Amino acid sequence: MIHPLSENHAEPKAGSAFVREGERVDPLQRGDLRILQRPGAFCFGTDAVLLADFAAPRGGEKVADLGTGTGILPLLMSASAPTARFDGVEIQPDMADMAARSVKMNGLEGRIRIHCLDMREAAETLGREAYDLVVCNPPYSRPDRALTSPREEKALARQLCGLSLEEVAASGAALLKNGGRMALVYPAAWLFDLMCALRGARLEPKRLRIVQASPGAAPKLVLLDAVKNGGSQLHWQKPLVLRGEDGRETEEYRRIYHLEQ
Repeated sequence: MIHPLSENHAEPKAGSAFVREGERVDPLQRGDLRILQRPGAFCFGTDAVLLADFAAPRGGEKVADLGTGTGILPLLMSASAPTARFDGVEIQPDMADMAARSVKMNGLEGRIRIHCLDMREAAETLGREAYDLVVCNPPYSRPDRALTSPREEKALARQLCGLSLEEVAASGAALLKNGGRMALVYPAAWLFDLMCALRGARLEPKRLRIVQASPGAAPKLVLLDAVKNGGSQLHWQKPLVLRGEDGRETEEYRRIYHLEQ
């Protein structure tokens, strides 16, 4: 379900202070925003774009992104919430460095900070109960459920590699203020696992939206947010259908991707 925000990749200029060998600069269709990515390694996909839209940070909120990767979520959300502040947490040093360079390339150092650390240590480093919103695009598979990726970066991005869903939820809960939200995207097949982990961390699932590739198709992804110490009432939103019966992108898909009508 990967869909690049633009098919036009900008070639880095010689001597660029931000681009390293093997990297490229991709436009994000949010004004002049750009992101650094490395073809052949982990690049963001549809799930990140949908989560940025679903999470919808409010003005002035303090937001943490656990497992920020290339920094795609803070970059996208910074455009829709121009007064929010973001902290991206990434355990892989090279990915964290690339994300930090993307932030500098866009002149957003005053609003987005990238931290190279384990998300389980984020609250101790960044502050307990200091955030209004935590977002996370968690690893999608466990080593016992899927084949290991041949590339280490993809393996780290797609497998829990010793990090459980319960630890992801606990890391978010430790960062959140009472009443704060944690928004995630996850495979629909493992929704129950995710909801159990969140409730175990006192994060009550409150808003749920399934993502379908086409009308009538079984959901592949779910978008879910949970409120710290919230009440037990789940609100189902209208399914998000990406393409119509004719295979064309739906109006909402085009809105989320900022595609021309």
